[in-house]
Formats: sequence, C-alpha cells, structure tokens
Amino acid sequence: MKTAAFEYELPEALIAAHPAEKRDGARLLVVEDGKLTDSLVEQLSELIPEQALLVVNDTRVRRARIFGVKRGSGGRAELLFIRRVNAPESDDERWEAIGRSSKPLRVGAIIDWNSVAVEVLERHSDATLLVSVRTAGEDFEQILDRSGHLPLPPYMKRADEPGDLERYQTVYARRTASAAAPTAGLHLSSALLERLHARGVELARLELEIGLGTFRSVISEDLDEHPMHAETIDVAPELVFAIARARARNAPVVAVGTTVVRALESAADPERPGHVRATHGETRLLIQPGYDFAVVDSLLTNFHVPKSTLLALVSAFAGYDTTMNAYRHAVARGYRFLSYGDAMWIPRKIQ
Repeated sequence: MKTAAFEYELPEALIAAHPAEKRDGARLLVVEDGKLTDSLVEQLSELIPEQALLVVNDTRVRRARIFGVKRGSGGRAELLFIRRVNAPESDDERWEAIGRSSKPLRVGAIIDWNSVAVEVLERHSDATLLVSVRTAGEDFEQILDRSGHLPLPPYMKRADEPGDLERYQTVYARRTASAAAPTAGLHLSSALLERLHARGVELARLELEIGLGTFRSVISEDLDEHPMHAETIDVAPELVFAIARARARNAPVVAVGTTVVRALESAADPERPGHVRATHGETRLLIQPGYDFAVVDSLLTNFHVPKSTLLALVSAFAGYDTTMNAYRHAVARGYRFLSYGDAMWIPRKIQ
C-alpha cells in the first residue's frame, strides 16, 4: 500500500511533551463498528469485557542515551544504544547504536563518557553503528542504568527529566531490554489493573525488545519496500496456555500496544487458529491493510506519527477508512498525540 495513504495533518501543538497528570487520566477514543465515542482511559475497567485476556509487553526501557566527548577533537557526541551484540571471542562488549555529532562518527572514532570508552567499529548502510564498549570492569548495562538518559523520542523536543524515570516505564516493566517504551501500556495504572482483575480479566506477559524500527521513518513510496528492522520477541509457554484458556472460555485476547500485536501475530500457530506457539527469536513482521489477524481480538493503542508502520498496523486492524476518520476526529477535538498522548480502544467481535 502506498505510504502517502497514511499521511494526516498533525499540528505540533497536539504532540504531547509530558504525560497526563495521572496514568489513567488520558482521553480515550473508542472505535467500535465504525462508530467513534469520546471517553477516558480510566473507563477501560468497564470497556474491557469480563474474563478477557489482557496481554502486555513488560520490557523495561533502557537508559540508553549518553552524551560523551570525541577523543582528540573534544567535540560532543551523542550515542543511543539499541541492543547488545554477541561477540563471544571478544574481551569487550559490542553494541548496535545510533550516533550523532557535529561531524559523522567515523570508524575508529572513540567517545569518552565517564569511565567508559566507546569505539566505532563499523558504519552500516542503515546509519547504525557497531561499537565496542570498554569499562573499568563494571557491566555496561549497570552503568547505563545508573547514569544514562532515557531515550525520549525527538519529537518531544526536550531532555529527559526525573519524572520520566517513572512515567516513561510501565508499572509492570521487568527486564531492561528496549530502546523505547511500549507506550500504550503507559496508561495502565496499578489501580486500573486491580479493577480489571476484580472483573476477572487475566493479565499475561510477553517481551518484544523495541529497537531501531521505532526510530526509523518510512521513506519508501510503498510500504512493501520498507525494510522492517528485526526485533527480538519472547512468547513463553505460560502465554500459550493463557491464550488457550481464553479461547476455551470464548474470551477476547486484548493486545496492549502495537508491539504486542506484532509479537502475538508473529507467534501465531498456523495449525490452530487463534492460538500461538512458544516463540523466541526475531520478527520483521509488517502489518498493513489486507492483513488477516490470527490472534488479536481487541487493541489498546496510542495515536501514531503520520506515514508510519504503526499507523498502517492500526489501519489494518480497525479498517483504513475508520482509522483515518478517527485520526481526523482526534485532531479536530484536540486529542494529545504520540508517546505521552491519548489512546484509542478498538474492540472487535470474536469470529
């Protein structure tokens, strides 16, 4: 499908630079059977059906951004670490990263940050870097967790603040693995989850390590030509059994966010419609209108940037015309957009 089909006018004033005062205090646009209803996230405890299975991505956001100095020139350099790369024969750590400085970071450049030295080993065609990380003996992940900056999206146009340490993480986050937050989950407060639990809604978890794809714009004219970056998913046996129980009681599988959709659909069991297989590996799944969903019945999602694969996924789920109409509605009524913005609730009937 043509990328231009997912263009819409997004006024800069509607891009949320900070979260709502309360996690579940954001606005919620309910999109059901082509109809649009204005609501609030806190009403999800009544909108999600009793006995539903609520599936979340519980990865924790890495404090992955550092600001260092180029050895020799003294120029400033910014690095965003995407994921650790296995290098069993090396005595240093290897990472995939994105770099930015006044001049392109060349192979051999060394960036000093605190007691850490980062050397650029390779530059790749997709603008990523392979870097070597040397420390004074401490695990680099621990150093990042203590001193790194949260990688807030550039459209927020601000540095991370102390409050982001809590609000740019979900309340159920566990293992540090992602370079961005699974933003739909940012709306779920502990109190809201308790109300859902009281109505018999079961919570299940998976992992999708949000990586470079989150930061990549679609530049090809056709989505089919867009190279989806690989992201690691982990669908454990416990989730396989949870979905089987939901199917047995004819309860919907609710995905919290597009990352959950991609992980579940990537793990779909072709021999048992509606079910998944335990899966650990990488996914490059691109979902756009015309896709036949195998697992996900309902979706909670934020409002996404124009001409993005995320908007294409939502359009595939809710229908292209319905989705674009919903976005026009949200813009006209002043909804807040993107990571810290408002949300959409899209239920569908189980076939």
